[in-house]
Amino acid sequence: MARVGIIGGSGLDDPQILRAAADEQVATPWGAPSSPLRRGVIEGIECVLLARHGRQHTVPPTQVNSRANLRALVAAGCTHVLATTAVGSLRAEIGRGELVILDQFIDFTRFRPTTFCERFEAGKPVHTPMADPFSRELRARLIDSARELRLAHHERGTVVTIEGPRFSTRAESRMFRAWGADVINMSTAPECALANEAGIPYAAVAMSTDYDCWKEDEEPVSWEQISTIFAENVEKVVKLLVRTIAKLGS
Repeated sequence: MARVGIIGGSGLDDPQILRAAADEQVATPWGAPSSPLRRGVIEGIECVLLARHGRQHTVPPTQVNSRANLRALVAAGCTHVLATTAVGSLRAEIGRGELVILDQFIDFTRFRPTTFCERFEAGKPVHTPMADPFSRELRARLIDSARELRLAHHERGTVVTIEGPRFSTRAESRMFRAWGADVINMSTAPECALANEAGIPYAAVAMSTDYDCWKEDEEPVSWEQISTIFAENVEKVVKLLVRTIAKLGS
């Protein structure tokens, strides 16, 4: 039986999408997660919701305790993790309000713990494969659901995760485009890598809210712009999550 962990990002810090919801305070060997776990049901499937930045969005990107977040979801019995994230578009063809089903990431963070493994057991090094970091099964179900709902979406995309909380310079934004990144955020790494290390299937749906700062005929990204666009389009993400979670029970 599936039990789905949902990591809500910017704009989905505290969505009211669970039935029979109840909060649970948890502790992990890595400390407390970003928020209490909210257990409930979506389309008959048990789900556990966690707010990546806290329910009032008080946790800055670098301070998100991704190890505690993933460990808490694993301990709660989650068999899959679906994450949401606001992103800046690095491609003209990815418009505001459009969804991207991520398939690759570039980790440009510098100060975050990236592994659960702080010491190898003698003769047992841990090196997690990361060639295709997002679950093929979950991505396929997200894509099918987006098609069924007729949502404007892109079936693949590479996200570059920066440290934050500052936004990019124009030079950095152009560099990320040259690297092959399609969108940019402050959250997917190392969250995705930790999910892989923990052995839990993980996929992320990204919503484009801006054009970062590479596009000189557009205003550079601002938090106000991100918040406005996400609020105007958040229903798309909620519908996609609900439809996809229903598929995991079939």
